[in-house]
Amino acid sequence: MTLPQVRARDWVAAAKTAQRRHRAEGAAVPPSPKARRQSAALYVHWPYCKKRCSYCNFNKYIPRGVEEAAFRSCLVTEARTLLQLSGVRRIESVFFGGGTPSLASPHTVAAVLEAVAQAAHLPSDAEVTLEANPTSSPGSRLAAFGKAGVNRLSIGLQSLDDTELQLLGRTHSASDALRTLAEARRLFPGRVSVDLMLGLPAQQVGSWLGQLQELLRHCDDHISLYQLTLERGTALFTQVQQGVLPAPDAELSAEMYQKGRAVLRKAGFRQYEVSNFARNGALSTHNWQYWQCGQYLGIGPGAHGRFLPQGARGHCREARIQTLEPDNWMKEVKLCGHGTRKRVPLSELDLLEEVLAMGLRTDVGITHQHWQQFEPQLTLWDVFGTSQEVKILLEQGFLLLDHRGLRCSWEGLAVLDSLLLSLLPQLQEAWQQKPTP
Repeated sequence: MTLPQVRARDWVAAAKTAQRRHRAEGAAVPPSPKARRQSAALYVHWPYCKKRCSYCNFNKYIPRGVEEAAFRSCLVTEARTLLQLSGVRRIESVFFGGGTPSLASPHTVAAVLEAVAQAAHLPSDAEVTLEANPTSSPGSRLAAFGKAGVNRLSIGLQSLDDTELQLLGRTHSASDALRTLAEARRLFPGRVSVDLMLGLPAQQVGSWLGQLQELLRHCDDHISLYQLTLERGTALFTQVQQGVLPAPDAELSAEMYQKGRAVLRKAGFRQYEVSNFARNGALSTHNWQYWQCGQYLGIGPGAHGRFLPQGARGHCREARIQTLEPDNWMKEVKLCGHGTRKRVPLSELDLLEEVLAMGLRTDVGITHQHWQQFEPQLTLWDVFGTSQEVKILLEQGFLLLDHRGLRCSWEGLAVLDSLLLSLLPQLQEAWQQKPTP
C-alpha cells in the first residue's frame, strides 16, 4: 500500500499555505459542537529505538528485529477502527512520535496517511510531523519521508555539547545534529523544530546559554526548551540517587529557563506555550490541538487519546490508553481491530480542569468563547472573578482576567504549576456550588 505520489506532493506544496493560515491566534469563529465532535488530531506511536537514552522513561523498546510489515498493518487497522468508533470525519494534523519514528520506513508513514485519507478527510495542508533523531535521519531518508507525506520535522537535538550528549545516552554528536538540522531546513524550510534540554546535572547557566546562542545561528523557526525531569527507573535517576552525578540545581534550572526565554524573545520568537517558541507563525498546530483540549486519537503501543465515542450516552469524552507492549498490542489489534487497554470516562469537571490547566499553558490562555464551548453556564468571571486568591495573583501581575478571557502574564507562564494550585481548587468549589439546571 503506497500513498499516491501526487497526494504526497500536494501535502508538501501546501505547507506554506498552511503556515500562513495558522498564523492567526485562534481569532476565527469557533466551530460548531458537531464539527468539534467530528474533527480530531491523530498521534501515531512508533515504540522502537536503537538505544535507550539515560533520561527516558517513554514507552519504547530495543528490539532485535522489527516485523515492520505486520506492525504497519496493525497501525492501519487501528487507525481505521478508532476513526469508526469515534465518528471523526476530519483529521486536522498527524504526529508520528516515539520511540524513534525516523527508524520506521517511509512506506509505513505513507500507509498510515493513506488509510486516514481514505477513512476521513485529511486536508492537503494538514500538518504532518515526524520526530527524528540525527543518527537515523540522513538527507536521503528525510527526503523519502517528505515524499511519503511528512511536511514538518521535530528533531531531538537535546544538546550541542558532546559530553552532555554522552551523559544523556544520545547516539549523535553535536556536529551530527547540526548537519541533520541543515539538511532538514533545506528539505522542509520553515517547518523544522528542535528540542533543547536544560537543567542537566552539573550544567551551568553560561555554557547552556552559549549553546542556545549557537543554536540560533542554525535553527529554523521553532524551538522547544525542556527541563530535565529525573524519572524513576532511568539510568540517570539511578546515577543521581547513588551520588555518581550531582542532582540538578533547581535554582540554576529556573535561571536558565528565564534567561533562555528572554534570549528567544529578543531573537523574534513568540513564547506561545510554556516550553515552545516560534517565529514567522511556525506554531505546532498539532500540539495546539492538545492545549485547546481538542479531540485526538492515539494509535500504536501505549498511545494516548481523548475523544467522544460515537453514540456515547451522556456525551462523555473518554481518555484512552493503548496496550503498552508491542507484541501484545499487535495481537489485540488483530483480534479486536484496536488495542485499547484502558478507557476512563471524563466527567464535565474533569474536562474543565483540563481546559484550565492546558489552556493556561499558552500565551493566548482561555478566551471566554473557548470556555463557553465546554461550560455554557459558569463563566470565567463566575469561577474566578470573586476569588480573593485570584485577586492577589492578578494584583501581583501573574494572571490577567479581562474581556479576552483568563491568561498568564509573561511572568506567570514561568510559574504556572504554582498558579494552578490556587486556580484548580477555585474551579472545583465553583462547580460544587453550580446551580442545578
